[in-house]
Amino acid sequence: MNADAPVASRIGSVPYLNAAPLTRGLESVLTFAPPSRLAEMLRRNELDAALVSVTEVLCHDRYDILDGIAIGSLGEVFSVFLAHKRPLADVQEVFCDPASLTSVNLLKVLLAERGLRPAFTPLESYDQAAEKDYVLLIGNQAIEFRLAPHEHEIFDLGAAWHELTGLPFVYAVWALRRGLKNRDLRDDLRRARRRGLKCLDHIIANREEFDENFRRDYLEWHIQYYLGDDEKRGIAHFSDLLRKHHCGLVFAPRYFA
Repeated sequence: MNADAPVASRIGSVPYLNAAPLTRGLESVLTFAPPSRLAEMLRRNELDAALVSVTEVLCHDRYDILDGIAIGSLGEVFSVFLAHKRPLADVQEVFCDPASLTSVNLLKVLLAERGLRPAFTPLESYDQAAEKDYVLLIGNQAIEFRLAPHEHEIFDLGAAWHELTGLPFVYAVWALRRGLKNRDLRDDLRRARRRGLKCLDHIIANREEFDENFRRDYLEWHIQYYLGDDEKRGIAHFSDLLRKHHCGLVFAPRYFA
């Protein structure tokens, strides 16, 4: 038996370019879905682990976070932003990509810190994004929007968070269902990250999204894959702001080595 073969666990990941370095070698056993769908599957115990929005873990006291691994940024993230045709100070309603809870909550606290409390409405179709005065987008769809001609200004949430706090922001983590015996699963996820970072040049050269120059800039400079002390401070500060601005019940994260 191949010692590097993944264990028979139910693992979910997002179908975005930024997750590719964390799932190297696991592709054949993964369930791919947007973060909001993965969160629903975790809650129904249909998955043992999933790469989900950090908000899912903070708002539900039923997961452990796999320590050391995350999707984050220190400054501009490029793929999580509010596109706005009108001034930010005039915002009354934001149309939101329904795929992610974290981006919605991050935008809520960033705007609330500026004294802005707009309504948040699900975006019915990505085709409508260019028509909206204020639209929140994430992932590959956000990148496609940003690289295409558009009339909007871009309020990058990673850059805005870093300007506000001086800290990295963590968008997604490996959430492990609490109470399961998952040592082999944790080992698989760590091996996948090591493989992904070791062969990052290969991933950049062979993925099909966008062009190679963009993939290199995005994966090498905009996205980080670490969950260390600074990232945990960022999560703690985000938790404090969620509580401050009454974004629901927030639990202390539990990191599991």
